[in-house]
Amino acid sequence: MTPIAQVVSCLDGYDPDALHVDKAREAMRACITPITETEALPIRNALGRILAQEIVPGINVPAHDNSAMDGYAVRIADIAQPLTEIGTALAGRPFSGTVGPGQCVRVMTGAVMPAGTDTVVIQEVVKREGHRVIVPPGQKRAQNVRYAGEDLKVGVPVLKSGKLLRPAELGLVASLGIGEVRVMRKLRVAFFSTGDELASIGTALKEGEVYDSNRYTLHGMLARLGVEISDLGVVRDDPAALEAALRKAQAADAIITTGGVSVGEADFIKALMAKMGEVLFWKIAMRPGRPMAFGRVGASWLFGLPGNPVAVMVTFYQFVRDALLHLAGRTDEYAIPLLRATAAENLRKVPGRTEYQRGVLFRDASEWKVRITGQQGSGVLRSMAEANCFIVLEHERGSIAAGEMVSVQLFEGLG
Repeated sequence: MTPIAQVVSCLDGYDPDALHVDKAREAMRACITPITETEALPIRNALGRILAQEIVPGINVPAHDNSAMDGYAVRIADIAQPLTEIGTALAGRPFSGTVGPGQCVRVMTGAVMPAGTDTVVIQEVVKREGHRVIVPPGQKRAQNVRYAGEDLKVGVPVLKSGKLLRPAELGLVASLGIGEVRVMRKLRVAFFSTGDELASIGTALKEGEVYDSNRYTLHGMLARLGVEISDLGVVRDDPAALEAALRKAQAADAIITTGGVSVGEADFIKALMAKMGEVLFWKIAMRPGRPMAFGRVGASWLFGLPGNPVAVMVTFYQFVRDALLHLAGRTDEYAIPLLRATAAENLRKVPGRTEYQRGVLFRDASEWKVRITGQQGSGVLRSMAEANCFIVLEHERGSIAAGEMVSVQLFEGLG
């Protein structure tokens, strides 16, 4: 395999000591090759999985020309005169004859268009006198008719490999009579926290210890992506313990660690990771989440995140999420969209870094506005819990005055 340092060094603007956010994303994508293993699943079990085949219809949907409304199937050339109703067509029970001049057939939504007809007039506008049907002027040929193959056409691909299967996609596949699809296997992700100060839930805190929250936020974020999760717990700041954890984690496609990548903390980690694989240590021009590691340990991709709880969540959503979806085989659009809103208050910002402030997007009369959630320190997890979005302040931008437009990323939908 090509060394990752060689791959990323070829990127324009690559600087590991002052790496822009977009360059970090670009570097990860340039290095990572998606998995290729697949499995076949019944469509009921395929929700949230990534399609690993192209879906090409073997039938037309709808299979026949049919009525889009309840009404009367007519010949448009005849409607200037009263028509004679000669029968009824129901969904699943077509009219068996042929409609001749001056005739019409009562049709229900979904019924096959009777032979000889070309238009459906809705029942609300016609006038009936026994078997005589009077159609008002103003009708158009082919109105209220759904043609065979209008939705899906034989031989024309409708879903590409790499597409996330949502309820709509499952229904589309089912409409073609397909009961099983081939999907990418689930991505396997292992993670652990590092630090002598961390205690697991259920144990009493010793002096100087804090409970480890990062593994719980990581578990929640990973669960939303539908990957197989392996939580390896808390690993102490000891080279032997860390090496053992990394070797165990290599059964996964990706490894996520938290802590141990800041300046002054990472000396033995750098040496260990260099021994076991190839890992780059970056200083990203962002807040929160400046220190980060990325690389490969054995055949597993490694993402070394900062230890502060908010920084863990920010770096996961801005880098790891996209990298994992790329690794899992997604090819459709999965980037978190940027929306625009009005700043409801002044926002402090230093040019030269991208900032992800935690905010609350709200409706004020006819305008969408956003405010911060209060203290924005990278250890204040409450700022995430109270927020419903990130306020994304661009690299070159300075402080923002109330009333200026800003970009936001909503939390809901961050699968």
